[in-house]
Amino acid sequence: MSIRVIIEKCNACKLCVRACPFGEISMEGKLAVIGEGCNLCGACVPACKFEAIKIDIDRTPEIDLSEYSGVWVVAEQKRGRVQSVTYELLGAGRELATQRGTELSAILIGHRIADAANDLIARGADNVYLVDSPEFDDYQDEPYSRVVSRLINTWKPEIVLAGATAIGRSLIPRVAVMVKTGLTADCTGLAIAEDGNLLQTRPAFGGNIMATILTPRHRPQMATVRHKVMKALPPDPTREGNIIPVEVKESDRFVRAKTVDFVEDEAKTVNIAEADIIVSGGRGLQSPENFSLLEELALALGGAVGASRAAVDAGWIPYSHQVGQTGKTVQPKLYVACGISGAIQHLVGMQSSDVIIAINKDPYAPIFQVATYGIVGDLFQIVPLLIKKVRQRHRAC
Repeated sequence: MSIRVIIEKCNACKLCVRACPFGEISMEGKLAVIGEGCNLCGACVPACKFEAIKIDIDRTPEIDLSEYSGVWVVAEQKRGRVQSVTYELLGAGRELATQRGTELSAILIGHRIADAANDLIARGADNVYLVDSPEFDDYQDEPYSRVVSRLINTWKPEIVLAGATAIGRSLIPRVAVMVKTGLTADCTGLAIAEDGNLLQTRPAFGGNIMATILTPRHRPQMATVRHKVMKALPPDPTREGNIIPVEVKESDRFVRAKTVDFVEDEAKTVNIAEADIIVSGGRGLQSPENFSLLEELALALGGAVGASRAAVDAGWIPYSHQVGQTGKTVQPKLYVACGISGAIQHLVGMQSSDVIIAINKDPYAPIFQVATYGIVGDLFQIVPLLIKKVRQRHRAC
């Protein structure tokens, strides 16, 4: 975008000078002059009664959408181990590729990771573009983004997916800029529209609504997807696919930073994202002391304790336990929600659980809309009964 003054129309009325909220318009003789600090807010355009100021919008040239085909997943690995979010993306990508009648491919970058490429094929990939070189042993955003963007520009996939992880959030925005396309971050739902475009659904406005975003005029359509939202396919060792070695160019190796050491996170926090059973509490617990009741139930079930944002914001339990859009997305086999009303911000983070049991006094609480089983009643009466019953079953076994 650019802004200009049409000399023939300007009559030095100074209306634009008074309208500019940043003081970037001045008069030189009888002509308005726009300063270099202009941020193109546009306030001066309607203020000028003589239509002497115009903002020119640079139109992106139309591309041939038919040149793009295929669904790609950017695989994430740490120390040679493929991260579970990659398998979830392959599960989602497999469904999208089937709907589009095209192939599912993965990009795998690292060092000594050839065995992992076969694992990706077993999990649903038809092709794996393998970048195996010592320079890529540890993740670095500059060389990784150069390789991924080069492959995209060469092979032209129509959809590219990556995990909404620390690595994905660092890598994919760079790639989107390099290939000149859009990016939808933190998606919780993906589908194919009737016209073939990718429907990318994500929470918006603090999780109060769900927005569905399309990229109709650019390719590839790129999205990052939250961990534990999509379902991974079970491995099939009989699947066959193509492993395509990718040549590493000298320009790919250039970096401005160097990895000195890799330190594992030793913080003693609860990793609820990997738990198979989670017992969560919300504002209905009334006080931090009452979380001990949930800890008892979680211990009896062999699970972890989670919490809603309201409970965390109240200081009742540390942030590491928070489930939801601003916390962790979870996908346990069993999720027990105690005293949680079910705001959309929380539902986004747990609605993919296999079985959801909701306990709430309010029969109209939104949590019951996603619950597999709902119990309307006082959690302080129900949870102790559940603990007693679970312990009895353990003793019987």
